Amino acid sequence: MVSQLSWKVGGQQGEGIESTGEIFSIALNRLGYYLYGYRHFSSRIKGGHTNNKIRVSTTQVRSVADDLDILVAFDQESIDFNFHELRDGGVVIADAKFNPVIPEGSHVTLYAVPFTDIATNLGTSLMKNMVAVGASSAVLGLDINVFQEVVEGIFGRKGQQVVEKNMEAIRAGAQFMKEQLGENLQLMKLDQADGKKRMYMIGNDAIALGALAGGARFMAAYPITPASEIMEYLIKKLPALGGTVIQTEDEIAACTMAIGANYAGVRTLTASAGPGLSLMMEAIGLSGITETPLVIVDTQRGGPSTGLPTKQEQSDLMAMIYGTHGEIPKIVMAPSTVQEAFYDMVEAFNLAEEYQCPVIVLSDLQLSLGKQTVEPLEYEKIQIRRGKLVADELPPLANKENFKRYEITDDGISPRVLPGMINGIHHVTGVEHAETGKPSEVASNRNAQMDKRLRKLKQLKFQTPVHKNAKHEEADVLLVGFNSTRGAIEEAMERLERDGLKVNHAHVRLIHPFPTDEMLPLVQKAKKVIVVEHNATGQLANLLKMNVGHAEKISSILKYDGNPFLPNEVYTKSKELL
Repeated sequence: MVSQLSWKVGGQQGEGIESTGEIFSIALNRLGYYLYGYRHFSSRIKGGHTNNKIRVSTTQVRSVADDLDILVAFDQESIDFNFHELRDGGVVIADAKFNPVIPEGSHVTLYAVPFTDIATNLGTSLMKNMVAVGASSAVLGLDINVFQEVVEGIFGRKGQQVVEKNMEAIRAGAQFMKEQLGENLQLMKLDQADGKKRMYMIGNDAIALGALAGGARFMAAYPITPASEIMEYLIKKLPALGGTVIQTEDEIAACTMAIGANYAGVRTLTASAGPGLSLMMEAIGLSGITETPLVIVDTQRGGPSTGLPTKQEQSDLMAMIYGTHGEIPKIVMAPSTVQEAFYDMVEAFNLAEEYQCPVIVLSDLQLSLGKQTVEPLEYEKIQIRRGKLVADELPPLANKENFKRYEITDDGISPRVLPGMINGIHHVTGVEHAETGKPSEVASNRNAQMDKRLRKLKQLKFQTPVHKNAKHEEADVLLVGFNSTRGAIEEAMERLERDGLKVNHAHVRLIHPFPTDEMLPLVQKAKKVIVVEHNATGQLANLLKMNVGHAEKISSILKYDGNPFLPNEVYTKSKELL
């Protein structure tokens, strides 16, 4: 029996690869296993190789597995493309229809199972993916009845006959595979899981759910990979709460519409990826100078331009901090797990209103589309904070002056009113303005307003600006990352520790303003600092050098080929740098 293994299904886009992985993983999740799933897919609607790799464990996992135990292949390309990941003793379960072959001399066992033929005999070849699920269940020693509830949930609306046909396909696949395995029937039988109920969701769903919990009732957005699921989730959920989603004509309209809705008092978000954020930059500046709350989600992907729209990268870091022209206060957050993505979205709305500025929640494709086991969310922890939003009746204004919406204050944050409030009338423009909002180019006023805006974030309170795993007072190496690299770094850290090294880990969750006070002691007490990130220029490493110093200690492990880091890559490259 094994406590952990990795399973992958591969084939052409459009032939049920995603649903195969979904049915397999949802059933395991309901048994209480921890899962981590990552999809490799092509940037086209149909055709092109796609695969879904799922790590199954009796303990928490947060990264893609280094190797592969079981490969389910619907075509030869899936074997050719993924075979190198299979460990010695691994298994290939392939559709016999295409006469599968594996490299000679490999220590991998090939089982040719007639997925298509079995499914066709049962009524339709479309059920070949269910036959594959059944064959997989036999290798893992799973009772096929665990799939009953999942199949009913997916196919129940099509009628009980469809449910039974799909279950019959699973049973047929399992039976055929058991006969093939013979004495190897217990080859990869999984240890029993704890049976606890946990959520299993992609980061985008957690972001959308966090927006709902944080009080968002409007979203304006334009579809783009890998952000579209946020909009799709809220299209289904917001109407029940009196909210709505508008698909705009482009990202410029989405951002300006979000600014308008926030100005009116409705918590609103927009979400996009790098190309869309580029179009939003002028509007983000408008949010900054008008001091209007704004929450934006940036799901990073491979760039530049269209780049690698369905692949992993973390190259928007500098753009999110410095992309706007002029200087405005801005908060950039970077959750590292699906669970953090939920809570950080709630906090993003609070911070946007408290500091009256744009807040960017930075994700990446691996976090946004990768699916993780999530412990039950603690909704009682959620707080709604609206900052200096004036709720009480305002006194009459003297001499018919306007309300001082941009009043100079010690903390840089002015009182805020909603449109229509009696005695709250004021100007709002994108040009520099006096305290009442009236346009002003007076030098002293310009200095006063700029200084006011820029001192807002001096006292920013962010609960966990850096996730720390720093058990050593003096470390041989400090590993640093952000967003989805956390799991690979944590596993590499464990292996380095087994080699006798003292290793600390810091995962940066507040990108801007940079958490210098939290990072400086960790850097000072490490002999070597290694920054792990998905870009070609070491953007996080450069931010660390700019804000913390000690450049002579800092090295980078960079990856920008579109694929996520594997734990062994981080471990091996760290050893090379030490």
